[in-house]
Amino acid sequence: MSKLLLVLHLLAVVIGLGPVMVASSMFPSVLRRALAGDDPAGARGALGVLGRICRVYAVVSLAVPVFGFGLASMHGGLGKPWLIASIVLTVLAAGVLVFLLPAQQSALDALGGDGAAAEPAPGAPAAEGALAGVPASATATVPAAPGRLAMLAGIFNLLWVVVAVLMVVRP
Repeated sequence: MSKLLLVLHLLAVVIGLGPVMVASSMFPSVLRRALAGDDPAGARGALGVLGRICRVYAVVSLAVPVFGFGLASMHGGLGKPWLIASIVLTVLAAGVLVFLLPAQQSALDALGGDGAAAEPAPGAPAAEGALAGVPASATATVPAAPGRLAMLAGIFNLLWVVVAVLMVVRP
């Protein structure tokens, strides 16, 4: 039973966390491309897919700690310091994801439904310093979004790398 739980735990990591880690890392660069106006419809479509991958596989990745707790309880290791550190880091990673997913969705919403950033009404003057095609009301939040999303994705991925190291090294 222990080997089955280990296999399920590892499959949950690869199948559940892998896509979230990759898609969340790709999202900021595609968002930058969309904001720059390079193929906004294609970039919006790609952002939609990446955001959906993150949301769906975040739910799938809930199996990782479930199987992990099962393994730890079978082996009587719930009190080991490296496992406690892994649990804390997993909770932190989940907390980062709680901020990352809504930030991705708000970036998608700011781009508008047709793949391009919403444009000001005809005849309305463009705001000074605004991004091309992005309304003045959105420029306060959208330009910073790619950097913030990249930071959140990096922190999320780094936390999981540290957890992986702790699982292998078991200090």
